[in-house]
Amino acid sequence: MKRLVLCLLGFGVIASAAFAGETYSGKETKQVAPPPCPEWYADNEFNVSLWGTYVFTGSKWEADRYLEADHAWGGGIDFKYFFHRYFGVGIEGFGLDARQARENVFVDLSDGISSRSFENHREAVGSVLGTFTLRYPIHCTRFSPYIWGGFGGIFGGGQRPINRWVREGGTIAQGGEGFDIFETVGHTDSETSIMGQVGGGMEVRLTPHIGWVSDFSWNFVDGPKNNFGMARTGVNFAF
Repeated sequence: MKRLVLCLLGFGVIASAAFAGETYSGKETKQVAPPPCPEWYADNEFNVSLWGTYVFTGSKWEADRYLEADHAWGGGIDFKYFFHRYFGVGIEGFGLDARQARENVFVDLSDGISSRSFENHREAVGSVLGTFTLRYPIHCTRFSPYIWGGFGGIFGGGQRPINRWVREGGTIAQGGEGFDIFETVGHTDSETSIMGQVGGGMEVRLTPHIGWVSDFSWNFVDGPKNNFGMARTGVNFAF
C-alpha cells in the first residue's frame, strides 16, 4: 500500500514538473513584433545638392550653335522641397567652362581663294531652371530612384560670326561692284535662350540627412542642333 502511495506521489510530482515546463516554455516562445526598419527619407524634406557635371553636345561641335564646343565641365547647385516623400519642386543653377570654337570664313572671289578656320575662346555658360521631381524611396533601403523635368533659361553662349563683304583695303559694305572679298569681321555677343530639361537618376543615403546623387539629363536649347547631354554626381543634404 505504501509503495502504491509513493508511486502515485512520484507520478504527480513528475506530471506537475512537466506542466510547469510547458507553461514556462510557452512564455519563452511568445512572439514579439520586430522593430520597424529605419526610414532614410522623410515625408516633408528640404534638400540642397552640390554636384559636378560633364556636358557633351548632341551635334558635332562645328554644327552646335550655342555651346559651340563638343564638351564642357562645370558644377551646380539645386534646392528642392519634397511633399509627402514622393514629389518635390525646386530651383537649379549650373555653370560650364566652355572652350568655344568660333568660325571664321574668308572668300576672295577675284583670286578664287576660300578658307574656313576656327579660333578658341573660353566662355562661362550658365543656366537657371525651375524643376519638378518625382522620386520613389524603396522601403527599408537607402535607395531612391527619381526623375525630373525643368524649364528656364541659359546664357553665355550663342555667339555667331559677323560676315561682311570687304573691299581690299578694309572698307566694309553689303556687296556690289568692287567688293569681292567675303570674310568674318567679328562675332556677336552672347545671347540668352529658353531651355528645357528632362532626366533621371539615383540617390543613396549614407545617413538620413546625407546622400550621394548621380543622374543624367537631356537639355533642349533653341533648336535641335543645340541640344546637349549632362551627367552629374555630387552630395545631397536633407533637412
